[in-house]
Amino acid sequence: MKTIVHFLRLVRWPNLVFILLAEVLFHFCIYRPLYPNAGSEVDFHFYLIALTYLFIAAAGYIINDYFDINIDQVNKPKKVVVGAFISRRWVIFWHLLFSVLGIYISTIAFPFQSYWHIHLSNLLTILLLWFYSTNFKKDFLVGNIVISLLTAWSIAVVYFSKYTIQEITHPSISDTANFRFAKLMMLYAVFAFILTLVREALKDMEDIEGDAKFGCKTLPIVWGLKPTKIYISVWLVVVIACLAIIQLYVIPFGWWYSIVYCIVFIIIPLTWVLYKLNSSFSSSDFHSLSTYVKLAMFAGILSMLFFYFLL
Repeated sequence: MKTIVHFLRLVRWPNLVFILLAEVLFHFCIYRPLYPNAGSEVDFHFYLIALTYLFIAAAGYIINDYFDINIDQVNKPKKVVVGAFISRRWVIFWHLLFSVLGIYISTIAFPFQSYWHIHLSNLLTILLLWFYSTNFKKDFLVGNIVISLLTAWSIAVVYFSKYTIQEITHPSISDTANFRFAKLMMLYAVFAFILTLVREALKDMEDIEGDAKFGCKTLPIVWGLKPTKIYISVWLVVVIACLAIIQLYVIPFGWWYSIVYCIVFIIIPLTWVLYKLNSSFSSSDFHSLSTYVKLAMFAGILSMLFFYFLL
């Protein structure tokens, strides 16, 4: 039983649930209402692409812990799994198995000739997660941007899996459903990208001690805490302002429940992070702010439920 618990910690099961929930809601609360006449086959394809991304994401978390063992022993010694509870050899085995499964499963539903963009993205995701763990996360800003892009891609991959490469290169811009689907994909992907940039920077400040000891060039190490806080503040202001503008835009539609939800569960928590950022200095402070950002992201994902009734 303990082995299972440690394995679930290794693959970061809460994050996997987070990813799965985002993809499920995007498919059933946005895609399905926009395309009510789509056959049951699209649901089968969705299950496979969701399973594919879960396996690839789990493989990424596994290999990250494998290469991060020394840093984690400084930053979070009580949470180290690799070498302490699961041998390094088994960790590599699980990484390879999940990576192969992720690539294989997608081939079941997506013919290579028409959907080669999906297979290419799966391979690139695996490679990016590998190089993130070995190199990128130690480089200035590169690791943060890579993880933010891959977080946004967890939404975008569901969107692009609905279309063949021919449909992507020659889109039907006159189709209202296609336009709205693309617009909502961009909204949630950009939201995920920016908030992940913010959260990664907060985590860098939280882990500054261990990162500095092993030669990482993260934002707070290269710039210092104050410039990093300014960087985070700018992104938070951008997100809060965009969300506020969106709420003003939907007022004429009378979407009052969604407006109140967004203000209470997304805008206010992010505003609180912005307010508390300047007076935060310890690892526990930054961990707390990171949690607030993650909760705002979670609330953002749940907001897809409104579109099930509004579209």
